[in-house]
Amino acid sequence: MSVGKLISQACHAAVGASELAKKQNHRIWRRWWDEGGRKVILQVNSLDELEEIVKEAGKLDIVNTVISDSGLTEVPPGTVTAAGLGPEITERMDKVTGDLRLLR
Repeated sequence: MSVGKLISQACHAAVGASELAKKQNHRIWRRWWDEGGRKVILQVNSLDELEEIVKEAGKLDIVNTVISDSGLTEVPPGTVTAAGLGPEITERMDKVTGDLRLLR
């Protein structure tokens, strides 16, 4: 994906996760929002790894959403391009994402 496409998919993931968290875990969402809405962009090595991260987040009741592209520009319809996790307390999030690298 181009840099612009990658950024757009990350934005979809962030907005999607935020909206879910606002409904499902409003107290954590409000704290996150009031503290500036921190976002961290991490990378995985494969779709399997992304799916495993999402599965682990679900086991810990961390809000998560998977983004599948509509296929109008660079990738085929239904391509999984990103996932949004949280917002959540850092210590809980680190249990799922602590070994991932920052996207560069």
